[in-house]
Amino acid sequence: MTTHSTSPLSAIPLASRAAALREGIVDVHAQIDAALDRLDRFDARVRGFLPEPDRRERVHAAADALIARYPEGTPKPPLYGVLVGVKDIFAVDGLPTRAGSAIPPEEWVMPQGPAVTRLIEAGAIVLGKTVSTEFAYFDPGATTNPHNALNTPGGSSSGSGASVASGYVPLAIGSQTVGSVLRPAAYVGVVGYKGSYDRVPTDGAVAYSRSVDHVGWFTHDVAGARLVASVMYEDWRDVEAPNAPPVVGVPVGPYLEQLQPAALASFEATIAALEARGLTVRRVRFLEDIAGINARHRAIATAEFGDTHAERFLRWGSMFRAASAALFDAAQHVTPEARAEAFESRLELRTRIDAASERHGIDVWASMPALGPAPLGLTSTGDPVMCVPWTHAGVPDITIPAGTVDGLPVGLQLAGRFGRDEEFLDAAERIEALLPS
Repeated sequence: MTTHSTSPLSAIPLASRAAALREGIVDVHAQIDAALDRLDRFDARVRGFLPEPDRRERVHAAADALIARYPEGTPKPPLYGVLVGVKDIFAVDGLPTRAGSAIPPEEWVMPQGPAVTRLIEAGAIVLGKTVSTEFAYFDPGATTNPHNALNTPGGSSSGSGASVASGYVPLAIGSQTVGSVLRPAAYVGVVGYKGSYDRVPTDGAVAYSRSVDHVGWFTHDVAGARLVASVMYEDWRDVEAPNAPPVVGVPVGPYLEQLQPAALASFEATIAALEARGLTVRRVRFLEDIAGINARHRAIATAEFGDTHAERFLRWGSMFRAASAALFDAAQHVTPEARAEAFESRLELRTRIDAASERHGIDVWASMPALGPAPLGLTSTGDPVMCVPWTHAGVPDITIPAGTVDGLPVGLQLAGRFGRDEEFLDAAERIEALLPS
């Protein structure tokens, strides 16, 4: 049950659209009307954006202000006129934050943070807030999967992923504490990216676990993700692409064996296709202690969720939904020893990834960001376990659409070395070009 078809404007990916807007080939106001008409037509089913009265007037007024700031003939910033959706855990000046909850928005008032501010300073226009699961955890919002309304869009950045997949915006930002960007991106068939830990500050967002929270974003291709990174990172550096193609590592063993059989077969077919197109693939026994990594990541994320919401739970605990309340309760049982071990585990795993990459001459590690395609039903957002090691270590991580299983999208997950996001995104773009269409 496909919910919509793609119109020509909505099909233009971010980097190309940004160039067309800067050059005046695409009119900023015409783009806004096309996006809002599309939203009016399809979002009653997809439900990616939160309702907003007078949205059209607000967005056109923002466009007027942008155009006045950059008169004809003056250089335009990189994201001039680009429409962006913002996950509803991020503060946006002039818009309420609800964090996917029934708690009054006054509870979430905070200054707008760097992630949103840097996009706006680069010329982006906020189309609105996108649906988040409650507190960026597991209790789903209203969003459905654009490919089939009966399947989950994933979470917690459900509205952001679905809104890019639906063609409302070429860019949406989200957050990832376990798999909240890459998993929904894979489920809806778009690119999802998060960089190295703390290269984009999480200030101005409702925290889940400050030690492992990442800002991430959704686009239609890697070129778009790379353009956003160049804006989001204060210390972005341009790099020259190496002459040799990237070497891909496959972490064989218990980690990959978590995949559903059909998903594993799809992954192996993708890897075989990359090898047939000339890439070197090295299979390495790695992440064999995945059960321990999963447990340690769960311990630190759970404990810090309790920290974040301790005072709030005293006032509003009766309004927490079931999964969030259960997580808050579980946080009270994480021992100080387990918490300390989990905290240290992040750097230890990061070091191991770096050492294994160096030892085997690997540029990127390949896997899948989810156990399989989007599960049927809207009461769960799916299992994020395939993202755990890369999020725990805080290394750059991306998913790229890579075919279908049972008629639904699946993604190829690539992970790199900490702090080398620029080289990693270059490698990801080169790999993307070799994927079967």
